[in-house]
Amino acid sequence: MDTLGRLEPVTLQSKDTMEQGFSFSTLKKLAAEPDHTDVSLTAAERVRALSKMGCSIEINEEITPRRYFRSGVEMERMAAVYLEEGSLENAYVLYNKFITLFVEKLPSHRDYQQCSVPEKQVIIKKLQDVAFPRKDQLKKLLHEKYNKEQTEYLKSQSQAVVADCCGQQLQKMSLVEQERQRVAQLRRMQMESEQFRYFEDQLRRQELANRRDEAVAKVPEQTDGACLSHSSKNHVHLDPNRNKQLLPSSKPAATLAGVHNQRVEGLRRVVIPRDLTYRFLLLADSNTARGIETCGVLCGKLTQNEFMLTHVVVPKQSAGPDYCDMENVEELFSFQDHHNLLTLGWIHTHPTQTAFLSSVDLHTHGSYQLMLPEAIAIVCSPKHNDTGVFRLTSSGMGEVAGCRLKGFHPHSKDPPLFSICRHVVIKDSKITVLDLR
Repeated sequence: MDTLGRLEPVTLQSKDTMEQGFSFSTLKKLAAEPDHTDVSLTAAERVRALSKMGCSIEINEEITPRRYFRSGVEMERMAAVYLEEGSLENAYVLYNKFITLFVEKLPSHRDYQQCSVPEKQVIIKKLQDVAFPRKDQLKKLLHEKYNKEQTEYLKSQSQAVVADCCGQQLQKMSLVEQERQRVAQLRRMQMESEQFRYFEDQLRRQELANRRDEAVAKVPEQTDGACLSHSSKNHVHLDPNRNKQLLPSSKPAATLAGVHNQRVEGLRRVVIPRDLTYRFLLLADSNTARGIETCGVLCGKLTQNEFMLTHVVVPKQSAGPDYCDMENVEELFSFQDHHNLLTLGWIHTHPTQTAFLSSVDLHTHGSYQLMLPEAIAIVCSPKHNDTGVFRLTSSGMGEVAGCRLKGFHPHSKDPPLFSICRHVVIKDSKITVLDLR
């Protein structure tokens, strides 16, 4: 039920992720959209796919230009981390977003010309000295990487074709050998049959000759027709499958292993120290006893494509039973810039209520999540001994984006506008709590 006003979150969410959340599987389902992970594509096609991801950005006129400038500072900070860790694709996409936002999109903001803040000059310098040069550098590296991957892919495909052809050739040779053996067997059978008929004919001739001799000799006695023992014909049982050709076994089509990012619902993980809420509630205890809310900013680092929450900064603030407004943002920004910290969300107490996101909280967190899809809102309810880690659903992001009401006001309840975060993990890690009040 509170608001943490004028806070500058970390980086900008693209149009693709703003309302529905981005997932690579979504891209793969779009036949017209090339997938940058598909090594069968040319390097140019894969780089174009990445460039498109970095260019699909929208700005919200209700968010001040300074907030975008602050987010740009942290966006460039994240891109530098990706580059240092060798995550070329992530770095390239972020530098493209950085350039698109501050060269193409933000200058059209209604308040852009009147905005004169230190971050504006920082961004202009970063564009000239960092973003454009690194974008070109990364594009060249990605072309080299993708050309190599495609060469290896085509080589493997060629080897598979050769192996298949060899297999088919061996199969044909085997069929030829079987046919040769079958013909030889038939010839043997034919020869045996012809030989049998020859012996049978010889026996018949011998019998006729004997009969003629007996007639000439006029032998008076009759024989009992002593017969010759005729052996039965040989019945050759042929293999019913002898003429059946062996078909080559079908081989499964070659498949490419997809890139599996350690993400939950398309989001990078956020690691939360186990004693974070305990430390924060100790600091907020005096306010809680008086029924006054306390709010803080969650800061951390990006490491190996996951966010590590390392600091809770409690800025100067004005607060009451159902609100909390931050003051003196310069002090917060100075601390974040000095320690290269990213804004990962916010934390606040509900001294008399349960842990949930009020209508004001929805608007407050909507701006955080718009800038960083992984941003979290931690709500602590000391009275009910309850703590929730929340984020807006796609429906919540859509409704908040279209709502111009201020203060506490009703919102739709179905479908739900916020949900419990599933992309967070609790670990025994160090947390620093800084009170700037």
